[in-house]
Amino acid sequence: MAETPEAVTIEDVYAARERIAGAVRVTPLWPIGSLSQIAGVPVLLKCEQLQRGGSFKFRGASNMLGSLEARPAGVVAASAGNHAQGVALAASERGIPSTVVMPVNAPLAKQAATRAYGAEVVLLDGSLEACIARARELAAESGLLFVPPFDNPAVVAGQGTLGLELLEQAPEAETVLVPAGGGGLLAGVALAIKSLKPEVRVVGVQAQAMPGIAASLGSGSALAVPLVQTLADGAAVAGPSDLTFELIRRYVDDVVTVPEPDIEHAMVLLIERAKFVVEGAGALGVAALLANAVELSGPVAVVLSGGNVDINLLGRIVERGLTGAGRRRLVTFAAAHAPGELARISAIIAGSRANVIQVEHRLTGDNQPIGVVLITFHLDVAGEAGFGELSAALEEAGMRPGAPGSGADFVTPNAQALPW
Repeated sequence: MAETPEAVTIEDVYAARERIAGAVRVTPLWPIGSLSQIAGVPVLLKCEQLQRGGSFKFRGASNMLGSLEARPAGVVAASAGNHAQGVALAASERGIPSTVVMPVNAPLAKQAATRAYGAEVVLLDGSLEACIARARELAAESGLLFVPPFDNPAVVAGQGTLGLELLEQAPEAETVLVPAGGGGLLAGVALAIKSLKPEVRVVGVQAQAMPGIAASLGSGSALAVPLVQTLADGAAVAGPSDLTFELIRRYVDDVVTVPEPDIEHAMVLLIERAKFVVEGAGALGVAALLANAVELSGPVAVVLSGGNVDINLLGRIVERGLTGAGRRRLVTFAAAHAPGELARISAIIAGSRANVIQVEHRLTGDNQPIGVVLITFHLDVAGEAGFGELSAALEEAGMRPGAPGSGADFVTPNAQALPW
């Protein structure tokens, strides 16, 4: 049976901070002007992606293991990545063997980091909930200690230490945005903040793909939602536990959800404007600002909960993010297959301050006349305004829009005389 909410108090959070002070970093609070302009209020980023282990999870794992009266023979955990690393690091520092059950599709970077911290990784083809069930079985079979990702008072109290830090660093904050999956971080931070400054508004942020907490609040009891792929893999949890749900219902003002494109946009913006590499779950609060999902009336503190993102995935996200923001464009020209055509098109593009990334030629295709070549430019442009400037320059140079279904966005003057 899950612990009752009364098992976690502000005194537990203060005790956790004292217990883990020698191991856990006090992560910085970072003002960001570009987001402040977008939000219309000062925005401060709580940089927990710089925590040891790459996320807030090290706080809860350190507190739980540090609060044990006797050293266990070993620990077992289940995680999509961040909790795995937090447990592995906390256990290794205490000389405790660790085993972590992870979904087979967990990011490779998180699998590798977990092993690097000394854990044995067991991959399971199933959801996080299936991994938790298997981890509990392994613990029972081997007489080891199971370290839950969020359904434990010591874990919640450890995560709550982030709330204490945030209040000290940003006493002017009127709203705090916290990423949420199973609710351990949200519950702990909200408990800490509301116990000391009840006037501060605490808002949880989830991915629309996995809105377990939001759905639970709507139904009035803790429930699970189906597993769906999301960029916020670190928060891809079916729902809260009874413990975290009751704490969230008591202390959290609101829980909002954000779509995948806004998560992508948030990750790209943080890289480009703040120079921060933040994973999808860690960027949920920033995504909420970009989606206008939260009403803001004063300074807002946004928790960046983790930075453990697969580099290969990051490259694809950056590409998609630039495309979604209108800064990466593909433009295809129907041109005469003759000398000088490519140079003329390139000169117009250069004059419009667009940057060519790649050029593709196609000489043959369905309904493509002999003598016509399709030239596709992969371009970096300055958003919608930059593309509008380029389109105007192309039309001024005599290029007309391609006919629907032709495969061409523009037809050059020399190609217009051909049977196109």
